[in-house]
Formats: sequence, C-alpha cells, structure tokens
Amino acid sequence: MIEYSLENALKLNVDEIVIVVGYLAERIINTFGISYKGIPVKYVIQWEQLGLVHAIDCSKSTIGDSNFILLLGDEFLIEPDYHSMISLFSQEDTFAVCGVIPVKDLSRIGKTYSILFDTNTARIFRLVEKPRNPFNNLMGTGNILFKKEVFEYIHRTPINQHRKEKELPDLIQCSIDDGGKVFYSPFATTYINVNTPEDITVIHEMMK
Repeated sequence: MIEYSLENALKLNVDEIVIVVGYLAERIINTFGISYKGIPVKYVIQWEQLGLVHAIDCSKSTIGDSNFILLLGDEFLIEPDYHSMISLFSQEDTFAVCGVIPVKDLSRIGKTYSILFDTNTARIFRLVEKPRNPFNNLMGTGNILFKKEVFEYIHRTPINQHRKEKELPDLIQCSIDDGGKVFYSPFATTYINVNTPEDITVIHEMMK
C-alpha cells in the first residue's frame, strides 16, 4: 500500500517525499531507505497516534515552506487524475483542492467525509466528517493538495469529542471559515479505503 502511494507521488513529479511513520516505523524506513526511484525520501516519526491532523503537524518542520499533496497509505485508487487537481490548485488564491469520488452507495461516504459546494465553481463551503446524511454522492478522500499556510490552522482545529483527535475535514473547514478558497476535483472512478484483509483481497482481484 505504501509503495502504491509512492508510485502516485512519482506521477506528480514531486521534489521530495515525506513519510510519516509510527507502527512498524523501523521496518518501513529500512525497506524504502532515503530515496525512491531517484526522489529523496524523508521520515517523520509520529510518536503518539493522535490522528491525521497531528501527523500533518508533526511534518511541519520537514515540509517547511513548500506546498504539498497529502496521500494516505490506506487509500487505493485506479488511475487517479491528479492533473485536474493540479490545474485547479494553480489558480490564484486557491488554498486547497480535495480529491473526491462519485459513489452510488451513499453509506460509503460515512467512512470519509461529505462536502457542500457550489456546482458552478466547484468551490467547497462545508465539510462534514463521517456524516450520517451526506450532502450528495461525492465522497471525500485523503488525496488533498494544500498550500503551506494550512499549518497555521492546525492550532485552531477543534478536537473531535468522540474520537478525541483533530479531524482533517475540520482543519480544512477552519481555513474555509477564514475565507480560504477550497475546491473539489472528481479524480478517480474506483476507490477503496483499506480497513480489513478482505479489502486487500478485493484490490488483488481488481488488479488481475
């Protein structure tokens, strides 16, 4: 799964890869080393498992003054269209671009997040983590392009009272509430959020 994300990073022509590690950190570092097919790799250790926003915060000093794309190790997509995301991101004053997937089964959105948006501009105005009643059929993913200023909103992000950690949609919402321009981009037709060994089996079957 990690190597799959690294291959997607290569497609994006990134200058550097930063991997946040915790579980099996030593094994992962020894496996991939300091470069992946010519792209430098750095590691950030998340000593406490306090969620995705905390992982981003841990990466702040390593990422520095660079804009970046977030890729999650438990997400599998077939032929993601990152070029459309980058095109939106290159527009003036864009703060972030969220990759989304259209789905028929709305219950799947309850595992990620839902977005409320302007259909004419693709601008997002609200994100809701693990909604019971999604706004529409677009399922948010962890594939997100961020301006470096996102780090300024981490301390403003509230702690989810149920999960006891800061949530990614809440982080993005803080920037939206501050006037930040966040857009969505449908960028793949097939998406699997890997949570069980059965999910891995499904991926293997799809790749045959």
